[in-house]
Amino acid sequence: MAGKCCIARNMATIQNKVVEPVTDELALVQAAKRGDDSAFEELVRRYDRNVFRIAQHITQNREDAEDVVQEAFLKAYGNLAQFQEQSKFYTWLVRIAVNEALMKLRRRRPERMVSLDEEIKTEDDSLPREIADWSPNPEQQYTQSELREILSKTIQGLPPGFRTVFVLRDVEGLSTEETASALDLSVPAVKSRLLRARLQLRERLGRYFQKREVGNGKHGGDSNQSGDGNQ
Repeated sequence: MAGKCCIARNMATIQNKVVEPVTDELALVQAAKRGDDSAFEELVRRYDRNVFRIAQHITQNREDAEDVVQEAFLKAYGNLAQFQEQSKFYTWLVRIAVNEALMKLRRRRPERMVSLDEEIKTEDDSLPREIADWSPNPEQQYTQSELREILSKTIQGLPPGFRTVFVLRDVEGLSTEETASALDLSVPAVKSRLLRARLQLRERLGRYFQKREVGNGKHGGDSNQSGDGNQ
């Protein structure tokens, strides 16, 4: 009898170790499901700025982004009972917000949006053509604030599909798995789009800096120096 009690205690101990601790976010979600509106308000305060940034990157319009934030939280609140708690609430919320933002974008631009950058089609996906490194290093010539402004404008020029993956993964810091879940994509698809987004961004930035150099007359200055040397 004592042996059975000991086995039962050991099994209970093992089961307790397997159960994962409830996160702060999940505790708020569970409280909100029970009707605690203050818990949901805390979730709104915690994530509204992040959702707004994502929405603004996708829609490129402040008013539309504000609408997306409101609609996303309203939908999340109305469908809270359907949240299965198998992923982070934030990931689920981002998926709702991205869908709302893309719908706004489609309504505003009903025509099919395609990338102007030529791609090589493969069986699995498409890969961008090889691009050259930019030169010189832009960090040596521009201030951090100027680089941020240049980067922001360049991100806006990416195709929406690439831009969304880049923003979630590299700007907002979601993991590859979280990004895939938020966008309802496979992990390989996220990795492929992220690679192409980074390469396109690099190429576009390279072209931008080259134009800036030409506009500042640096190439002309070099030619003058070589001309002086020939005299």
